[in-house]
Amino acid sequence: MTVCDYKPGLEGIPATESAISYVDGQQGILEYRGIRIEDLAQSSTFLESAYLLIWGGLPTKKELEEFEYEIRHHRRLKYRIRDMMKCFPEGGHPMDALQACAAALGLFYSKRDLDDPVYIQQAVVRLLAKIPTMVAAFQLMRKGNDPVTPQDDLGYAANFLYMLNEQEPDPLAARIFDICLTLHAEHTINASTFSAMVTASTLTDPYAVIASAVGTLAGPLHGGANEEVITMLETIGSVENVRPYIDDCIKHKRKIMGFGHRVYKVKDPRAKILQKLAEQLFEKFGGDEYYEIALELEQVVTERLGEKGVYPNVDFYSGLVYRRLGIPTDLFTPVFAIARAAGWLAHWKEQLKENRIFRPTQIYTGSHGQQYIPIYNRPQIWDKASKNGHM
Repeated sequence: MTVCDYKPGLEGIPATESAISYVDGQQGILEYRGIRIEDLAQSSTFLESAYLLIWGGLPTKKELEEFEYEIRHHRRLKYRIRDMMKCFPEGGHPMDALQACAAALGLFYSKRDLDDPVYIQQAVVRLLAKIPTMVAAFQLMRKGNDPVTPQDDLGYAANFLYMLNEQEPDPLAARIFDICLTLHAEHTINASTFSAMVTASTLTDPYAVIASAVGTLAGPLHGGANEEVITMLETIGSVENVRPYIDDCIKHKRKIMGFGHRVYKVKDPRAKILQKLAEQLFEKFGGDEYYEIALELEQVVTERLGEKGVYPNVDFYSGLVYRRLGIPTDLFTPVFAIARAAGWLAHWKEQLKENRIFRPTQIYTGSHGQQYIPIYNRPQIWDKASKNGHM
């Protein structure tokens, strides 16, 4: 067997074949099953896009109605999961709560039949339906309040916003949030999707697959980046401080959150759509104090780093949209998970078709032929460290 050159982070190394989504980073193209993201954002809904991703094609009117009906009527949580959530620490991060709840959900549906289409359908419905409820419930419970019961006559996006504050959202706000979910639903083999695929390849249950992906998404270099963007805008504080901030980042080689992408060498097509959504929200509900800072930031970064292919990615404007929708900053990444669950489930289902467990190799950099030294003959460094209070 020939060992390929080592690539940190497996950059550029194909890990699978997939028909789910496509990205052209040079031209700024993103497609779900061959359909441009711009068209889906304008004409589709999140659940229709989720159906497209998971089942492989756009649904008929009847198929979509049945799918939406199933989702609406599986939103509620088992009371034991709610009781478990009440025991979570109030200061815990919502992503940790979501990962625990997603894993716990598998305890209630422990029958595993990955060859049964009905089992797969039910798992898809349960996870898409219940993840938003889990996120909203934890948000209220950590404040000492009871969770809000899902409202069956509300759509997917509107119901989540309702569960956050027990108030039906403005139709424009609900529609914009639905588009946000569509934009975040899938993006080829990113870190969390790869995590989901590796877990799925062991033929474990889909609840463990989603829990694994949630844990991966939680990192600040992946889903947590949109939270960091808001922190960065707060730190900058004013338009006048943008250029000095960027100069300092470049000088000290610090990452500028919300900019740059492993794949895109132009402005992320999702960032373009999110920027327009932000402007629609600001026009109707009032502006955001950080938007002018964000615009100046994009201009300066493009001026200084555009020739290196560093442009806004999906995280840069999404936080501003979520802020205006009244979503707390530390719920930004769980909201990402609500959307990306569709892509994770699509890859889970695709992985099952011709499954082979992932087992990559490594390039060993350690030593060989070392002798075992009995403990009484080893240097007594641990005793000295213990006496000096370093243990």
